[in-house]
Amino acid sequence: MNAPSPDLHIRAASVADWKALALLRDLPGVRAGTLRQPFAPPERTREWLENRGEGDMVIVAEIEETIVGLAGLHRHKGRRQHAAELGMSVHDDYRRRGIGRAMLNALIEAADRWLGIARLELTVFTENEAAIGLYRQAGFVTEGVLKSYALRDGMLADVFAMARIRE
Repeated sequence: MNAPSPDLHIRAASVADWKALALLRDLPGVRAGTLRQPFAPPERTREWLENRGEGDMVIVAEIEETIVGLAGLHRHKGRRQHAAELGMSVHDDYRRRGIGRAMLNALIEAADRWLGIARLELTVFTENEAAIGLYRQAGFVTEGVLKSYALRDGMLADVFAMARIRE
């Protein structure tokens, strides 16, 4: 992994980003790491951005005004309001450049210092070694394996359930 580009900028996502984010979310490598199906209508991305929950935080990573990463927190409600689900994706052509680490660090800082979130949780496909390593370096631990979690390229795939608990 290289140090992030000095041109890397992390900012809040806006509804105006929907077209660029729809393209990012449909890249083969990005789609393979998520539950997104191929050929999803781009307008779904706009609707998702317009209808985010009050406790959600969505950020993008940009290099020279090109969106190269997307990450977010979805805060749970009620008795689980201390916890949030974390998800992130990096553009296929910009991987291993520190973008994921920069977005993850930004979300962890927001969760710890501004949102009062004690538990960050995520799922990651078991063969995604780069992401698993990144999450472990950030303090996430594997809590279990969810077998046959999702259909992926014609096969049922397992995921790790991982979490980071702020003490």
